Amino acid sequence: MSTPSTDPATDAFVAHRNLLFTVAYEMLGSAADAEDVLQETWLRWADVDVAQVSDQRAYLVRITTRQALNRLRTLARRKEAYVGSWLPEPMLTAPDVAEDVELAESVSMALMLVLETLSPTERAVFVLREVFGVDYDEIAASVDKSPAAVRQIAHRARRHVDARRPRKTVSLKQTRAALESFRRALDSGDLQGVLDVLAPEIVFVADGGGIKQAALRPITGSGKVARYIIGGTGKRGGRISTEPAVVNGNPALVVRLDGEIDGVMAVRVEDARIVGLYYVRNPEKLTRVGSETPLTLR
Repeated sequence: MSTPSTDPATDAFVAHRNLLFTVAYEMLGSAADAEDVLQETWLRWADVDVAQVSDQRAYLVRITTRQALNRLRTLARRKEAYVGSWLPEPMLTAPDVAEDVELAESVSMALMLVLETLSPTERAVFVLREVFGVDYDEIAASVDKSPAAVRQIAHRARRHVDARRPRKTVSLKQTRAALESFRRALDSGDLQGVLDVLAPEIVFVADGGGIKQAALRPITGSGKVARYIIGGTGKRGGRISTEPAVVNGNPALVVRLDGEIDGVMAVRVEDARIVGLYYVRNPEKLTRVGSETPLTLR
């Protein structure tokens, strides 16, 4: 029995869906908003005469970029009223994403936070050029700028990101080892064990969204961070447990309270110690932790 064929527009959209989602997510830092962008992209794509499109992938990326840029401006207003620190929405990803160094870095919590410091157009240009390798002419068509202007924006955004992104590339093995040491100390309530794996200059950022208890501002320094974490888990009531996971392509911990997901902890490691700790507790941002989200750069 033959499989009924779908129309060419649907086939093309489905073939590139994971790529389009990844583009939208890297621009927005929100899986929910990325899904909305994909819906808007589909509605516009369905009106296109596909037979007249020579490069369907490029055309779809262009539509997605424009919709994501519109959504970015809405998000900026939403973040101004956000309670406490804002962190990107964490997503459970397949283990093989962690093996793809380029993809894993591009969706890491650390880099996504750096991208938050760019303007919407700078972020779009940086993501398309540096992450997805889109040529300047195509980016220009996506952001309604001249190719010369796009080159200037790309240079400025790259310089900005390079000044703030992680200084060293750390192996998966090192990150997993530091995270496992942290996990053992956290699960046993061992304050000294937590201190031993935290870098003196660590920055801890928590996101409760005004719904769950979380530090409203970043906490710096290993002593303050260790005491906050151990004290916080101890006061929560119920049984706290953690389990290793691959989140945003990188080793992370899923934190459970009496078996229910309570939050996600992502880390940035340098010299075998944790220098960045990002804790998402906002329940509205934990819907992508139950099942893997497929991501791709191609």
